[in-house]
Amino acid sequence: MTTLAANQRRLGAEIGGVAVLHTWGQALTHHPHIHCVVPGAGLSPDGTRWIASRPNFFLAVKPLARLFGRLFLKRLIAAFNARALRFFGDLAPLAELDAFAGRIKAMQLVNWVVYAKRPFGGPAQVLAYLGRYTHRVAIANSRFVALDEDHTKVAFTWKDYRQTARQRS
Repeated sequence: MTTLAANQRRLGAEIGGVAVLHTWGQALTHHPHIHCVVPGAGLSPDGTRWIASRPNFFLAVKPLARLFGRLFLKRLIAAFNARALRFFGDLAPLAELDAFAGRIKAMQLVNWVVYAKRPFGGPAQVLAYLGRYTHRVAIANSRFVALDEDHTKVAFTWKDYRQTARQRS
């Protein structure tokens, strides 16, 4: 975002923001994604004025998705080469160079997704949004629907956002 926002053709400003990393989705499956809150404006390169974006538009999502994917993979490769990554469970084979390189190659073909919401109404809405993502447990008690006698199997509800009905697992 900072790279695109700094471009004079886009915003021409230095921006800041807050990001929260999630590694799971509603059904508790592996689904890494980031939630960001960014002001729709920034400081001019010389730091003397505030540059606001156009109403209802901040940064184009397609260039942002392409740039994010490219930079993410570049830094992931650097971390692998520096031996700064650890792989566990089903991902353990990725510790081997050939397996890692194959996964990177596959990820280079993926269309990375960026979703941008409309601007918040004000500070209260920003805090409510961040609170939902930073101050809750992975699964709330209200979603549990069954527990077996040995307490080894749990059923809970989850929302499949491709459908409208709640699912049960």
